[in-house]
Amino acid sequence: MPETAAVARLSGLRPRARLLAAGALGAAAGLGQAPVSFPVATLLALAGLFHLFRSAGTARGAFWIGGAAGAGYFALTLSWMVEPFLVDIARHGWMAPFALLIAAAVGGLFWGLACALAHSAAPAGWPRALSWAAALAGAELARSYLFTGFPWALIGHVWIGWAPMHLASLAGPHGLTLLTLLLAAMAVTVQRAAGRAVVAVLAAGIFGLGAWIGAQPLPAPDEPRPVIRLVQPNAAQHLKWDPDAAPQFFARQIGFTAAPAGRRPDLIVWPETAIPWLLDAADPAFARIAEAAGGVPVVLGLLRQEAARSYNSLVVLDAAGAPSQLYDKHHLVPFGEYIPAPWLLRPMGLSAFTAQEGFGFSDGPGARLLDLGVLGRVRPLICYEAIFPQDVRGADARPDWLLQITNDAWFGTVSGPYQHLAQARLRAVETGLPMVRVANTGVSAVIDARGEVTASLPLGQAGFLDASLPPAGATTLYWRMGDFPLAVLILALLLGAAATARRNSG
Repeated sequence: MPETAAVARLSGLRPRARLLAAGALGAAAGLGQAPVSFPVATLLALAGLFHLFRSAGTARGAFWIGGAAGAGYFALTLSWMVEPFLVDIARHGWMAPFALLIAAAVGGLFWGLACALAHSAAPAGWPRALSWAAALAGAELARSYLFTGFPWALIGHVWIGWAPMHLASLAGPHGLTLLTLLLAAMAVTVQRAAGRAVVAVLAAGIFGLGAWIGAQPLPAPDEPRPVIRLVQPNAAQHLKWDPDAAPQFFARQIGFTAAPAGRRPDLIVWPETAIPWLLDAADPAFARIAEAAGGVPVVLGLLRQEAARSYNSLVVLDAAGAPSQLYDKHHLVPFGEYIPAPWLLRPMGLSAFTAQEGFGFSDGPGARLLDLGVLGRVRPLICYEAIFPQDVRGADARPDWLLQITNDAWFGTVSGPYQHLAQARLRAVETGLPMVRVANTGVSAVIDARGEVTASLPLGQAGFLDASLPPAGATTLYWRMGDFPLAVLILALLLGAAATARRNSG
């Protein structure tokens, strides 16, 4: 069908039908995210969305199309957000649908504004394709930083586990997002066979370059790599702080720590909030942990208080069980770990419900490295912090590896834990560093510097895993440059598309 006829047919749809179509296309685009991980669906859906976007006669119409598509996309990809509210359903269950609706609406607002901007910048032709791809990529970049940021389910994440994932070592997750949107828009814009051949060659080149980068060998170690024991207690969230159940989970972790192995581990790691005692009251527990570890250092998560402040922390226990290093989580979860604008929201009865007893946490001083001796310097990340590429890069120097401790029991069992794992894989690719990920209920995993999972414990299973720490790769371009070059490119594409459109109209 010729382009003008197709656009005319879409323009003839009733407004409600167009919004429903946009919402359905947005939801279909979400099928590229874990656990489905089918990026072809994302490409096809985004191509359909761009086709629908072109039919908008005004920037206002483009806004509603983008907003509906974004709402559909985030309603599917963030559906796990209802799970935390169902842990204590009698107290928080009523908030579950509102949380998802608000998240979908905010995500839709970003997409809607991007589509309105793209329509205003370049109303027709190739400039429109460039402006649409650049504006949506810019919206995804903006939501990664604004209001503390939330870079979950970025469009570029659909390539995790596929060859193009490795291009994140050059341009990060937002580079993958921009490439995906450009491919979708170009596939719709070209009409002649030669143009379609160019798009096909470009797509093949993206896959080929990604596969080539992923196939580059990592440095061969001169000596055996350190062994790390990952401890996964599988403590159900509704029982985690129960006075009767908590000692059982602690005993389970003690048993996994003391379990014999063919080779003695060099480090043992427990997950986030692994013990029910505050740091100042945990000396008896530390003594038991040290005895079970048999002289091996242990890293674990726990809560601590200092004066009137509370922290979600990670502590390193030396061979004697004494805390030797400490890290406080500094990028906290809004509404989960602290209440934004407490002067307004606390009188309404809202509290930071993932914090024990409902109190909010304070943020730590920021990114830092821990020196673990023979294991080198590690960048610790607690749960939510691992979704932020900018946080991973926030330390003063490049570490030797990354360590994430997390409690994904809050995320349910359908999509949240798998999306969280997928983002950990991308952090390894972006930095060229291996990551060790220890999760309360799973998925605990060792990830090499190419983003491949080399060993793992499945979701919902208690156990432990001894695995070698993979070597680090070369320093990546993204580690050196971050998101700034991509932000400049997005702005240049928008300005270039607008200038070209105005020149053509003149």
